[in-house]
Amino acid sequence: MVTAGQRGESPQFEPVLEKLRMPCIGPSRPRVRPHRVRADKAYASRRNRAYLRRRGIRCTIPDKADRARNRRKLGARGGRPPRFDPVDYRERHAVECGINRLKGTGRSPPDSIARRPL
Repeated sequence: MVTAGQRGESPQFEPVLEKLRMPCIGPSRPRVRPHRVRADKAYASRRNRAYLRRRGIRCTIPDKADRARNRRKLGARGGRPPRFDPVDYRERHAVECGINRLKGTGRSPPDSIARRPL
């Protein structure tokens, strides 16, 4: 999905996951629900986390500093922080580096193909 440059990526989180299809080995249907989602802080909104919980998808998304600070300030009323696994988050970084390497070598699709609506 391609959006205007000034628009945020977080509003596109749900539509992208809705269209996601992962092929299975053999004659079975493709999976529509990933086991885990790894994302950066831009996707740490309550709405995105609630969507993942509703669909039963585990996530590794770091918490934003201001949200953690406000939670600490509220004390016991601040709630439990979301679970975060730093080792699992490193896997997301490896994927990002691979994508950036493909973009740098010119192997990504040309803009005319990438901008085609889904």
